[in-house]
Amino acid sequence: MQLQLQHTVVGLALLVPNTLALLRFSCSQLVVERLDPLVNPGVTGSPHIHQIIGGNTFKPSMDPNSLDIPSQATCTTCTFADDFSNYWAILFFQARNGTFKRVPQKPNVGFEAAKGGMTIYYTPVISGQGKVTAFKPGFRMIVGDPINRAESNVPRQLTFTCLKDAYTRDGETKNFPKQPCPAGIMVNVRFPTCWDGKTLDPPDHSSHVAYPSSGTFESNGPCPATHPVKIPQLFYEVIFDTAAFNNKADWPADGSQPFVWSFGDKSGLGNHGDYVFGWKGDALQKAMDSNCNINCPALKSQTIQQGNQCTVKDIVGDNIEGWLTELPGGMAVDK
Repeated sequence: MQLQLQHTVVGLALLVPNTLALLRFSCSQLVVERLDPLVNPGVTGSPHIHQIIGGNTFKPSMDPNSLDIPSQATCTTCTFADDFSNYWAILFFQARNGTFKRVPQKPNVGFEAAKGGMTIYYTPVISGQGKVTAFKPGFRMIVGDPINRAESNVPRQLTFTCLKDAYTRDGETKNFPKQPCPAGIMVNVRFPTCWDGKTLDPPDHSSHVAYPSSGTFESNGPCPATHPVKIPQLFYEVIFDTAAFNNKADWPADGSQPFVWSFGDKSGLGNHGDYVFGWKGDALQKAMDSNCNINCPALKSQTIQQGNQCTVKDIVGDNIEGWLTELPGGMAVDK
């Protein structure tokens, strides 16, 4: 993995204090289109658009009863070649004249992923004491709520970082930053770390997982009795390259921040993460048991350049290039 190790270690120390082991890797763009097999299964043309990363089994219907993701995938955009999971997010800028332009993503330092993508973390027990149970085939989850607009309802694990430079890791907020960010906006999504031990994907995609009942994941807080099984902390970092949109003369006349999620949220409080598990065999469990630290000899790897070559065809065909008069799918923007 091509890492600038000194800066990476500093960044990780700020991000996950006292951590002993974690997987940290790049996943580049697979496709950008209006599909959501988790919330709108079988629908070609879901309400809002996403940038998808991960395995090339991504399609409108991903029924775990009929789709064996690892055996049917032929490539992945992720550095660890046995990870055929899917992850997604997308952001737009709304100019003063009301038009929209997609905000490009850019990679973290040392991760030269095509068209941005994400940095993915899987972290076992922070203290190094005890084991975690890797996700099982058919496991899916969502954290956060795209229709939420109340700060009190946002978990502390869903935040934004206004990047002063590529290594900024402080000053996280639950709302979109209200000022221009010199090096972009980083979206941070940390998933729950406790599982009920039996449910792979409930109707709400979230009630089978929970955060620690007291303390935090970082302090090795205990899981609630209802969700007793410790699972890896899945964590996304997505950096949106907002530099081209930092001229406040282009921002709304009232001075409010100009960014909007593809589902119409201008507050940022609808920040959420979707996850479809797709690791091959017991690869993720081996990595967690091995306490791999970034690089992981227990896993099959590919170069970032190889991952960049994995794509799927956009079957919806929305126009997302240049300036748009509305969000893809005609999604309304919050007033």
